[in-house]
Amino acid sequence: MTKPIIEPKTAGEIASAVCIAIARFEQDFMGRGPKDIHAHLVGDLLIVRLQGVLTAAEQQLIKTLPPGKGRDLLKEVRTQLIETARSQLEEMVEQTTGVASISLHHDISTKTGEEIVIFTLARAPVVRETRRR
Repeated sequence: MTKPIIEPKTAGEIASAVCIAIARFEQDFMGRGPKDIHAHLVGDLLIVRLQGVLTAAEQQLIKTLPPGKGRDLLKEVRTQLIETARSQLEEMVEQTTGVASISLHHDISTKTGEEIVIFTLARAPVVRETRRR
């Protein structure tokens, strides 16, 4: 029996699927999802920008602790959580893009509540050109 031919996804379809999967991950793993999320494929990089990710407790922590301490503590905890779930995130990216992730980079802004996750992929995913109408 032959395998069915699977047509490659467009870059937009991949980005949309990544956004849905990351938002679901944030909801399940962190307890709440982002207010807004966008993903962009740039060659072999997958860049995910999440906005409005800080919980009320995290915002309070930042306000009440000395200026640098709250920020550093929050970044450390969030980074540790991402590292704990790294294999889940990398598996999700591979299932969505069809390409293995070889590294993951993460940062969060305590001022804007924005989080950036960058995946370096083993190669650029095969994408289908969008059809012009």
